[in-house]
Amino acid sequence: MTSNEKQSSEHDKERNSNDDIVLDDSGEINELSVVAEGEERTTWFVWALVTCSTISGLLFGYDTGVISGALVTIGTDLSSSQLSNGQKEFITSATTLGALLGGLAAGILSDWTGRKPVLGIADIIFIGGAIAQAVCHDVWSMIGGRFLIGVGVGLAACIAPLYIQELSPTRLRGRMVVLNVVMITLGQVIAYGIGAGFFHVKSGWRWMVGLGTIPAGIQLILLFLLPESPRILIQKGNISTAREVMRKIYAYATPDELDLKVKVLHLAVQQSIDITRTTTFMHRAKSMLLNPINRRALIIGCGMQAYQQLCGFNTLMYYSATLFAEIGFDQPTAVGLIISGTNFLFTLIALKWIDSIGRRRIMLVSAPGMVVGLVLASIAFHFMTKSTGDVLVAGTEYSKAWSAIVLLSMILFVASYATGLGNVPWQQGELFSLEVRGIGTSASTAMNWSANLLINSTYLSLMARITPSGAFGFYAGLCFLGYVFVVFCFPEMAGLGLEEVRTVFAKGGFWATIKEGERLRKVKKELKERTKDQRRDE
Repeated sequence: MTSNEKQSSEHDKERNSNDDIVLDDSGEINELSVVAEGEERTTWFVWALVTCSTISGLLFGYDTGVISGALVTIGTDLSSSQLSNGQKEFITSATTLGALLGGLAAGILSDWTGRKPVLGIADIIFIGGAIAQAVCHDVWSMIGGRFLIGVGVGLAACIAPLYIQELSPTRLRGRMVVLNVVMITLGQVIAYGIGAGFFHVKSGWRWMVGLGTIPAGIQLILLFLLPESPRILIQKGNISTAREVMRKIYAYATPDELDLKVKVLHLAVQQSIDITRTTTFMHRAKSMLLNPINRRALIIGCGMQAYQQLCGFNTLMYYSATLFAEIGFDQPTAVGLIISGTNFLFTLIALKWIDSIGRRRIMLVSAPGMVVGLVLASIAFHFMTKSTGDVLVAGTEYSKAWSAIVLLSMILFVASYATGLGNVPWQQGELFSLEVRGIGTSASTAMNWSANLLINSTYLSLMARITPSGAFGFYAGLCFLGYVFVVFCFPEMAGLGLEEVRTVFAKGGFWATIKEGERLRKVKKELKERTKDQRRDE
């Protein structure tokens, strides 16, 4: 770039032009200059497509939550005796292993087929897995059904937030993705509610797992009405359809503003197309480690997903009914419903504030509450199990006071988790540029399920070997390490366009990315206010 071109670029960055696509000195897209009328307003079209897409979240939540109630009601339906701890771990871990494989393939597959077809494949797998579980009559066939469900969960968990991000206005992107998490938590609430309803019904667990076919069937039909991501449409050369989709997303924008939005997106996608055409898949996969920008994004994406699972939250989703039964609650599934209800309600807080407060700040505020909740649970378990050698013994009459403190500590932990960590890692799609977005989201999702598999396959054994107090103290330690990771590595992405985020990771080390994210967010806020003032003056 010549000195004259640099001067022109610098001049363009200082004004809100609707005539030119603005680049920065390095030639990267600078979406800071693109402000459309009514970006902060959600149209019926966006609501409709997000609502349909978040059925994937509902399925994710339902199929991971329903097993908690099923495990305590299966009884001897699958064998001549009650399920052992090892069999329970196999059943729950099969879902996680399937999700790991599904998540690893999802993003890469969606780059080839588009986002929407992968959601359809996930629905078909959900239906098959639900039926397979409902009709099984031995432990291994149940494990097979749970594995199949897991593949669907992995596909949906990776693609639904990515699809929503690419179809949402920049200023509302975080909130729209949180809606998917709201549906995950709602699915868990529904699963616990149905589990409580079928608790005393003979073979009621078959109804619990089989009912998952209904939302999957509904979404499969609705997918025929949804558009493909504009980025995928442009990537495939269908610019006119992409413009029509963008027109519905930015319904309040002027024609000039819409043209500029489409041009900026087209230019960004064209850069990704050029990279894709001149490199192989293996080259792009290697660039996730060799390119400093991609490597930093990958570390953040994988680190946050690992944190989400290593904190131990999903052990509550899978084993809460078992845990509450052991500490003396008469209706363990109903008590588990309190936990899932807390998760749902506090996710609504994130829905309200994640874009205005920001991803980083909401994590810094909520993560300490998780540590406190787990430490309190560890202390309560220590004093509660003194009479039984520091281990939980089924049928023992434990102190109601300490049992209540365990429940309260779990509520504090889950409320803090739902406000921050339950949502922020699923914003992972915004970390990666388009040419590696599928690879990056697949790798991050696979990290989520790998950590999930590690935690869930060892939870019951950990409780037995290092005592419940030790297990929850261990999770508290992992939680604290995750908080340190957020403080020193996790940058702010709220309010930045998907094509802008690359500039954040181009600034050097992790602390530099944090500072750059804060700077760009401040600049964008100032630009928004200046644009409003200009429009009022006009």
